[in-house]
Amino acid sequence: MNETRDQTGRPDLIEQGSMVRRLVLAALVWALVLLVVGAAALTFLFQSTVLRDLDDRLTGVVDSLIAHVELDESGFLELDQRPVDPGYFQALSGRYWQVFHAGAEPGEPILRSDSLANERLDTAGPMVRIALDQPGLQVVGETRGPNLEPMRVHVRAVLIEGEGPVVLAAAEDRRPSDRRVRDFALAASALLAAFAAALAFGVVVLVRLGLAPVLRIRDAVAEVRDGKAEWVSGAFPREIRPLAEELNALLDHSREVVDRARTHVGNLAHALKTPLTVLGNEARSQSGPLAELVERQTRAMTDQVEHHLRRARAAANARSIGARTSADIVISDLGRTLRRIYARRGVEIDWEAPAGLTFRGERQDLEDLAGNLMDNACKWARGQVRVTAAPGAPGRLEIAVEDDGPGLSEAQRQQALARGVRLDEQAPGTGLGLAIVSDLARAYGGELTLDASELGGLRARLDLPGGTPA
Repeated sequence: MNETRDQTGRPDLIEQGSMVRRLVLAALVWALVLLVVGAAALTFLFQSTVLRDLDDRLTGVVDSLIAHVELDESGFLELDQRPVDPGYFQALSGRYWQVFHAGAEPGEPILRSDSLANERLDTAGPMVRIALDQPGLQVVGETRGPNLEPMRVHVRAVLIEGEGPVVLAAAEDRRPSDRRVRDFALAASALLAAFAAALAFGVVVLVRLGLAPVLRIRDAVAEVRDGKAEWVSGAFPREIRPLAEELNALLDHSREVVDRARTHVGNLAHALKTPLTVLGNEARSQSGPLAELVERQTRAMTDQVEHHLRRARAAANARSIGARTSADIVISDLGRTLRRIYARRGVEIDWEAPAGLTFRGERQDLEDLAGNLMDNACKWARGQVRVTAAPGAPGRLEIAVEDDGPGLSEAQRQQALARGVRLDEQAPGTGLGLAIVSDLARAYGGELTLDASELGGLRARLDLPGGTPA
């Protein structure tokens, strides 16, 4: 499988939907299948029970007819006792019986229940033939009643001495039994639907409870990233605790790497600055073209060292986890300091930074970023500098610095952000101008943009990681 990478070089993380949703849906689908199968099984069992009760009643009627059928003195069939169920005496009640000779002509009289009135059961089908082929065997089947209602019918043929086979049939309307089964199915479905709703609620709660430690560790990592905590802490189950321990080990390693990088940067700074300072002092104590050349190149080398040391430190800080700075405090401190420095020139500095505004990085780096912009604005302002810090897009911080100075053209803005270019050589101070701020911002995954200010001069806008706490 070929993996893709994002702009930072890290493998793209493919989102596969919500784990909570997948677990809930899987559990609910499986539970729904079981409930449907259970409802169908219960309905089938209840239907079998109802039909068995119906068959038992009809079997009892046929057995009673066999026990009481006989021939009278004229050779006709008669019953010395009829079934006593009131349904057999009410016309077209849905409960019927009849007895007839197997070879009787259609017009010959038969014995039948009063409920049949002048009708007769349809016994001309295969059930009678099967019963006649196997006397004594009770054949169960379906037929239609006098009103074309569905009937459950039992047929049995018996041999009477001297008369041949006699066919006995008992039938009952199936609709009441079917209604019982249907009512049971509806009641069972409603009950199982309520059970399914309760089960769905329980599944959601259980999944939430089961994944609560994962959500807690996610929140703990977010607190570390936002600088609210130094390590992942809390009570976690046995399966999650090793993950928390590995994360804390990774945090310790990250801090160790940053500390080592800072140490190396500091050592390099001391190793380079001392000989550069000696060269600069010696050049300033001499006169002539060579001394001026050495002093100029020494100053350029010092600027380059400062520039790249800042970039290295910012890159290390940007990759550290948990760094967090109160941007409103830094902006206010810089504003008060620069207001005192440039008060003699009559430069008025106004700033606005809401409380709780944060920068996700080191304080020194934010001071370099905002301080450079504010100092440049004060150098070139005629009398007014305005600084605005506010939350930008989610998880971002925006700092805008404006002045009423001469400003820069479009070409000069592009040139000002170019590496190694400085447009303020005539102003006091050292450094490589706005390119320093641009490089530091990029080290943090941010950006510096320049455009015209409403005050008439330059507007420099920083987009950095940060914002306001949730």
